[in-house]
Amino acid sequence: MMPPWKTRTLMVPLDEQLARLLAWAGLALLLFWLGLPLAAMLGKAFSGDHGEFVGLARIADTLAQPGLATTVGNSLSVALATVLLVLPLAYAYAAALTRVALPGRGLFRLLALLPLLAPSLLPGISLVYLFGHQGLLKSWLADGSIYGLIGIVLGEAFYTFPHALMILLTALAVGDARLYEAARSLGAGRLRQFVTITLPASRYGLISAALVVFTLTITDFGVAKVIGGQYPVLAVEAYKQVIGQQNFPRGAVIGLLLLLPALLSFALDRLLQRSQRSALSARAQPLQPTRSPLVRALALGYCSLVGGALLLMLGTAMLAALIQLWPYQLQLTLAHFNFDQVDGGGWLAFANSLKLALGTAALGTVVVFLGAWCSTRLRVARRVAPMLHAMAMLPMAVPGLVLGLGYILFYNAPANPLHSLYGSLTLLVFCSVAHFYTTAHLTAVTALRQLDADFEAVAASLKVSVWRTLWRVILPACLPAVLEIARYFFVSAMTTVSAVIFLYTPDTVLASVAVLNMDDAGDTAAAAAMATLIVLSSALVCGVFALVSQVLHRHAAQRGRR
Repeated sequence: MMPPWKTRTLMVPLDEQLARLLAWAGLALLLFWLGLPLAAMLGKAFSGDHGEFVGLARIADTLAQPGLATTVGNSLSVALATVLLVLPLAYAYAAALTRVALPGRGLFRLLALLPLLAPSLLPGISLVYLFGHQGLLKSWLADGSIYGLIGIVLGEAFYTFPHALMILLTALAVGDARLYEAARSLGAGRLRQFVTITLPASRYGLISAALVVFTLTITDFGVAKVIGGQYPVLAVEAYKQVIGQQNFPRGAVIGLLLLLPALLSFALDRLLQRSQRSALSARAQPLQPTRSPLVRALALGYCSLVGGALLLMLGTAMLAALIQLWPYQLQLTLAHFNFDQVDGGGWLAFANSLKLALGTAALGTVVVFLGAWCSTRLRVARRVAPMLHAMAMLPMAVPGLVLGLGYILFYNAPANPLHSLYGSLTLLVFCSVAHFYTTAHLTAVTALRQLDADFEAVAASLKVSVWRTLWRVILPACLPAVLEIARYFFVSAMTTVSAVIFLYTPDTVLASVAVLNMDDAGDTAAAAAMATLIVLSSALVCGVFALVSQVLHRHAAQRGRR
């Protein structure tokens, strides 16, 4: 008699068995891209010089180093100051976009999201040109200097503003109009309505935005490296320990210190999201934007001011790339785009970045979509689905600098059979896909869960394979989300710095790293030119994806009318 487990196996069609095998393969892939590098970093932090387990001794030794406590305090000060600056600015901007009938709302939204197209090094370069020793606005700082705390906070504010804004836009879009009508009937003014209704209703969004800004700031490497001066922070200290002093154990301990606030923020954010879902009312009615002329004028002025400041930061670096010698010879020139005449990587770096972005978009989109499909649509993958989803959520809690540190410790180990991948563009693609996996996964899962859950059951009853259903039904229905995932991977790979800073070689140097190298060598104009190329190429690709999405949407509408 045949064993029960073997009978169950034979009852599962071959196509579903292959799909289940694909789910396990996806889990193994994430293990190599995420789990093992992080385990290598943790192992380094708890081991001695000969690989023996030393418990907390390595951590205690690192924490006792002179100056480290000051560095930790500086990182916390920068992160908190950035939160205090960005949160009210982004909240008011989001309120103007969602609660006011603002003219040119789409333009202001686009302006606020422009920083996403630039590497985090760009605001540092702009601040140097505006407030540096030869900056146009240097007199605004009186006797102060832009290098240090104030420069890092301003640069991080530019870098994190769109991330906070996107969260707050969502939080403020769920207002219940019935509450405001009741408040007005009771004689409550606008200020009291804000304090008693708007603010409590959006508190979870505010906390999530604060956590995101805090985590991004404390783990960011680019802004502090360019404009930090003699103000040490943890992210730059990790770079110095690994690249400058080749002290990998101490770098691993600092990476662990950077991982802790990110993990705490992630856990707190997950907890708050559960509370938020239970607090929302199913009978909430949409709130109509106010059309008061005074409020519209104030909102227009505020958004123009903030949007103009963001445009000034972005435009300064782009203009400096075209100026012969800032601020003495203001003639326009393209000489700074001759990257082969300066150190940093030349045009090879830009070509490598394009290859990396295209490879990350292609591989990441395929892996993420298939992984999300396995974890949400396959009944035969129920055992592996929770583990696959958990691994997919892990990158959200891991800063790019920590992930890059894990990669160098795991893939650069001589005993590792995959050691040959170290320094290759392939490994950079793997690291970039892993770094940005969570957001892409959530996008795919959201799109897949919007489809009817009976598609696969109906296909099975008609003896149609899961692969044919995926190709003919699921994929076409999710094509807009697939394009959005590919666009997200491309732009993120073009602008990333922290995750790849430990992994490149002279043959695989990237454009964002070249910006850093050029700035270090004193070629700030060339660095601005390379950053400009990154922004323009990211914007061009976003435009192409938007055009393709529009064409697909139009074709889908035409098929619906037929």
